[in-house]
Amino acid sequence: MKMRPRGTDGSLLSSLPWTIAALAVSAAPHLPYLPIWISAALFGCSIWRYLIEKRRRPLPSVWFRALLALGCFLGVLATYSTISGVGPGSALLAIMAALKLLETRKRRDQFVLLFISIFLVMSSLLREQYLWSLPYLIVSTIVIMTAWLRMSAAQDETARQSFATGGRLLLYAAPLAVAMWIFFPRIAIPFWAVPMDTGTATTGISDSMSPGDVSKLSLSDAVAFRVKFDDTIPAARDRYWRGLVLTVFNGRTWSMNDPFEGPRVHETVAEQGDPIRYQVTLEPTHQPYVFALDMPWSWTLERTFMGPQQQLVNARPIDQRVAYEAVSYLDFSTNADLSKYARSWYQRLPDASNPRTQSLAKDMRSAAGSDAAYIEAVLRKFNTEEYFYTLEPPPLGNNSVDRFLFDTRRGFCEHYASAFAVMMRAADIPARIVLGYQGGEINSMAGHLIVRQSDAHAWNEVWLEGHGWYRIDPTAAVAPERIDLGAGNAALEGFGAAWGLSAPSEILHRLSMTFDALDAKWNDWVLGYGPDKQTDVMEWLGMRDPDWQKMILTMIGLVLGLIALISLLLALRYRPPAKDIAAVLFQRFIKKTGLEQGIGETAERFAHRAMQTGTVPEDAVESVTAAYHDARYGPVDDESAIARLKRAVGAIG
Repeated sequence: MKMRPRGTDGSLLSSLPWTIAALAVSAAPHLPYLPIWISAALFGCSIWRYLIEKRRRPLPSVWFRALLALGCFLGVLATYSTISGVGPGSALLAIMAALKLLETRKRRDQFVLLFISIFLVMSSLLREQYLWSLPYLIVSTIVIMTAWLRMSAAQDETARQSFATGGRLLLYAAPLAVAMWIFFPRIAIPFWAVPMDTGTATTGISDSMSPGDVSKLSLSDAVAFRVKFDDTIPAARDRYWRGLVLTVFNGRTWSMNDPFEGPRVHETVAEQGDPIRYQVTLEPTHQPYVFALDMPWSWTLERTFMGPQQQLVNARPIDQRVAYEAVSYLDFSTNADLSKYARSWYQRLPDASNPRTQSLAKDMRSAAGSDAAYIEAVLRKFNTEEYFYTLEPPPLGNNSVDRFLFDTRRGFCEHYASAFAVMMRAADIPARIVLGYQGGEINSMAGHLIVRQSDAHAWNEVWLEGHGWYRIDPTAAVAPERIDLGAGNAALEGFGAAWGLSAPSEILHRLSMTFDALDAKWNDWVLGYGPDKQTDVMEWLGMRDPDWQKMILTMIGLVLGLIALISLLLALRYRPPAKDIAAVLFQRFIKKTGLEQGIGETAERFAHRAMQTGTVPEDAVESVTAAYHDARYGPVDDESAIARLKRAVGAIG
């Protein structure tokens, strides 16, 4: 049995670096999400394979590669507990490319690697489709095409020429891609509706709250959602973005209702004043909560319903960027009746928890005389006594509310909301905590509002006789700048330094706003190019009442026209050079002799053969040959030689 040679001959040395570069570019977006061992394997196999080719060493044996492949497969399975999904799929593609390098011995193996590179580039879009995705797609495609061209390039062709050819081919394909993008019928869900498997949640909101366990709150500038208002943007102090409601307190942690306990009767809401209409573009949160301006009245996001405490919840986690319209009322009231069971639910506190706080609450309520006066007294306590708003509070331990109110007196919104709710419940006033966002930064360049993860906030709702649930934000009593300006604007104004906020420079801030404006347009016109936008574009192009048949026919016609135009341009660019007049006249002479010119046969040798056959007089052959030599190889633009050749050929009957 003939053994397959394992050695390399260095024939891939010129093209292999380009193939490795294409793999590196295509794998780059996946590296933050891949296990470190896969990234190391890809890097190590690339270096190893290049050294093998450079030093003419043998490739690893089949058994070694088989064991390595099995180990890597089991490693992916152990890391992700599955092999399906964007994360495991990307990991398998990356490790497959690394192992394929170790058996690459011919150019056809490099073609397989470049196909894997294309799949890696495309799979990156399943994870994220941000503004930088477009330049990345362009650059990565050109690099892959350049690597492809380098495998068959002539020895005198430079890498720059191959790169230019790849870019030119991409330009030829761009009009076809744009035409298909515009006219291909859109489906009813956005382009981004493929689940984004990032491996981590990106929201600043969770379904529980334990202020005593947090010793430092890290703020994120990541965008939570963007809002475009139909009319004037409400003031910062009115921008409370309702998310979820916490009603259960175990002495340390606040959480949501157990689905089998607690009040489940929906509270009615009565709107007052003018409605606020707006559009929200919500980033992926991997949680079902939908955020809207307090109080939401209507919304367009499918499979979204309002829970018992007016929180909006989607039937599935928000795993992709979604856009929806909503209507809210800043002035509202809830039902004024609260059942006995519901009242007891919102008054419940664990026995023997935070005794000092409960004792203080009972004393203050007795002295106040009414619920409204008691609420004012608690807020006044936060405002006038030495309580501080900080993002780096000390840990609290057991009876966290007692320690916060009487000892540390330092915390952020969650600390104050938790303490306020406990003080209300201790005085038999129904209370709950609302989690969401507050404020937001206005992008004056684009006219929309940016709500970031750093705007995550907690506030309270208390139930008052004759009014229903009433919003109270105890943070406003301690740090009013946080509410009136928002976290980002407070940093810019210099008020947030004590909270741990730092303001960017003016130039960086302008650049940030410019990029955000571009990113919003990208989301709106590219990622959000759905059926409604496509209909608007078709009407702008003059196509009234477009249906999918019209758009398909228009797309096919336009694509065929573009293909014809591109083919014509290529035909003109690569057309063979026109024959000169002397060559045309000599071909006419050959035809008159009745002979065929041999491949590589010179005019002189053909003339000698023609004179031997005798089909044409020898003097005529000599005249034509001499005139042809003068016309073809004599002085440039020698019209007399062309004229003599034309007469000599014409004289032959």
